[in-house]
Amino acid sequence: MFIINDTKLKEFVIDVFLQMGCPEEDALLAANVLLAADLRGVDSHGVARLTGYVRLWEAGRINPTPNWKVTYQTPSTATIDGDAGLGLVIAPKAMQVAIEKAENVGSGWISVKNSNHFGIAGYHSMLAAEKDMIGWSMTNASPLVAPTHSKERMLGTNPIAIAIPAGEENDFVADFATSTVANGKLEILQRKNEDTPNGWVQDKDGNSTNNAAALKDGGALLPLGSEPMRSNHKGYCLGSAVDILSAVLSGAGYGPWAPPFVSFLPLASDPVGEGLGHFLGAMRVDGFRPKEEFKSHMDNWIRRFKSATPIDESQRVLIPGEPELENTAYRLKNGIPLLEPVVRDLEEVAKKLKLDKLKF
Repeated sequence: MFIINDTKLKEFVIDVFLQMGCPEEDALLAANVLLAADLRGVDSHGVARLTGYVRLWEAGRINPTPNWKVTYQTPSTATIDGDAGLGLVIAPKAMQVAIEKAENVGSGWISVKNSNHFGIAGYHSMLAAEKDMIGWSMTNASPLVAPTHSKERMLGTNPIAIAIPAGEENDFVADFATSTVANGKLEILQRKNEDTPNGWVQDKDGNSTNNAAALKDGGALLPLGSEPMRSNHKGYCLGSAVDILSAVLSGAGYGPWAPPFVSFLPLASDPVGEGLGHFLGAMRVDGFRPKEEFKSHMDNWIRRFKSATPIDESQRVLIPGEPELENTAYRLKNGIPLLEPVVRDLEEVAKKLKLDKLKF
């Protein structure tokens, strides 16, 4: 395990995106999204993903200087064509459009096509919460998840994030995949040479397995809920809704046609849309009740839930977003941990792009 200061790591990531041809503003924004994941403890979506973006750029699938544009809109809605840009850049800019519409008419809803992997969903929804709005963020992703009772991979891990502003308490931030686990968690287990817990994946024949590399052998992730007997049809429903709102609505590739981020899946030979899709929303709190009144009651809601009687006195009842805030405070002070295989990947990127290696 290696420990690195967040500032040093951010400078390295910015340099990588600059070498890919991104403008300085976009390189900084993309680095902020990736570092937010590492600081919040979502290691599966931080710099461990950086080599994947470089790989897609080398393959001509990422446009470092996109001319993104609104292709259709009403006062409260819009569709954005991301021009194959980095999702790390396109999604937060789309959320700014949603925020602007919400400021004007109460809410803003944006569907995005022709984009790429956008990092952690929570980053984008939290942009709205900073403006005293309720933020929504979701995206479709590489088809790695089997619908209930299916052997075939049809959906992505398709995360949903909702950020809700509070007053004196920290904001409520729920950010979760609609599969049992994100694929990045499998990649971490592969790097550690460890098995998965029960109920995460199935093999190519639909049987339960603990093989962290099962997806590379034709297996699939399971929807949220794990196995059918544990109601994974609910995760299937949620993942499907994300796919439809993000991709069918915008004109992006959907279902098994979604362009993959992972290297072991090929592009669909018969695409039905353009790139990956996102769906982002911003709702003004004061469109429903006075802002300070709402935030006061959010504080009350949070305090009451945190005071719920725990089953085990050694465990606290937490509010969504609380563990990530604690991780951020700790890692800002003590540094970000990186697994040795991740460091090796980053060193390979530095060599390929003729950059200085990371200094620990």
